[in-house]
Amino acid sequence: MTALEGVKVIDVGQFYFAPYCTMLMARLGAEVIKIEAPQGDPYRRLPTKDGDGTPIQFRFLNSGKRTIRLDLKSAAGQDILRKLAAQTDVIVQNLAPGAMDRFGLGYENLSEINPRLIMASGTGFGSFGPYAGEQAMDLTIQARTAIMSTTGFQDGPPIRTGPSFVDFMAATHLLAGVLAALYQRTVTGRGQHVEVSLQDAVIPALTSNIAGLLATGDSSPERTGNRHGGLAVAPYNAYPAADGWITVLCPTDGHWQRLCDLMGDPATDDERFVDMAGRCKFIDDVDEIVGRWTSVRAKGDLTEMLKAAKIPCAPVVTLPELLVDPHVKAHAIVREVTDDQGTFTTLGSPLLLSDSPIVEPRRAGGLGEHTAEVLRDELDMTDSEIDQLRRDGVI
Repeated sequence: MTALEGVKVIDVGQFYFAPYCTMLMARLGAEVIKIEAPQGDPYRRLPTKDGDGTPIQFRFLNSGKRTIRLDLKSAAGQDILRKLAAQTDVIVQNLAPGAMDRFGLGYENLSEINPRLIMASGTGFGSFGPYAGEQAMDLTIQARTAIMSTTGFQDGPPIRTGPSFVDFMAATHLLAGVLAALYQRTVTGRGQHVEVSLQDAVIPALTSNIAGLLATGDSSPERTGNRHGGLAVAPYNAYPAADGWITVLCPTDGHWQRLCDLMGDPATDDERFVDMAGRCKFIDDVDEIVGRWTSVRAKGDLTEMLKAAKIPCAPVVTLPELLVDPHVKAHAIVREVTDDQGTFTTLGSPLLLSDSPIVEPRRAGGLGEHTAEVLRDELDMTDSEIDQLRRDGVI
């Protein structure tokens, strides 16, 4: 059986945060129903479309879910969600702050209908504190939480991280909270409200940066480029290769000594570099020595040499290189799936359980594609009742 077989989930999310959490649950075997406003998820309107006209971001995050088009601003739409909630295990939402409560669909309301219900809320800043209730997106959280001020080079401007790591880190935190609540429910029989904020989920990633600040005060630069966030490890950088870049780091004196043996540069005999403290103090000189050695060699050759010496390293790959990487393909985390409509690209699952198969992803549904099916199967509605809801603009 799958890990979450029999678990019913309602996804009232949009963008990346809640939808990635519920996508992971779908891959683990949960039955996920995605509820969209009449105009659809905002990511349905992005211009990066695949062959069948579906935006790729929407497909990646919503494949394997049944989709319902439902107006939660209407009394009839709210009533439908209440009826679905009565027989649902988990509701995951990251709507605008307070939206679910304004609709009368907050946890306090829905738990009265279904005491076993778990509601998972993804927020920007949580439900308390000075910023509670503020809207937030990946970029604004990176700005607010010092992610941007610690990304980039000391003499350059603050820079956002390339990937939208805030949303995805928070989504996996939210999933952990949901799974913990499901486990606790097996003991107590009661559900609960799980909350994860974008801000809280990403601040722990600043551990090295905060340690550097606490240890040195304002003398440690916020932006360290590709160097260690706390400037506490050297070498630790991306170095030029003859055909690109390679990352190299030496977390111990033993790693450094093996790198010195590889490089064969007399400059490494300098007593300033005998320990980590010295190498960090004279980090510019260390980086110059390592970069001089890497710059005349291909990154593939460097990778093999460093791996053989058991020195942590990796070539800096491009996006096109990533998508054809044999290891990425072996794990099928970005995968092509063929169905009766053709072939599409979507995400696999990073969660691998030895005794629980991962559910194969299905093509993301069209807006409202499964509305009638869900209302018939889950709420025993008749065709005439469904037709009336459609005429009223509820679905």
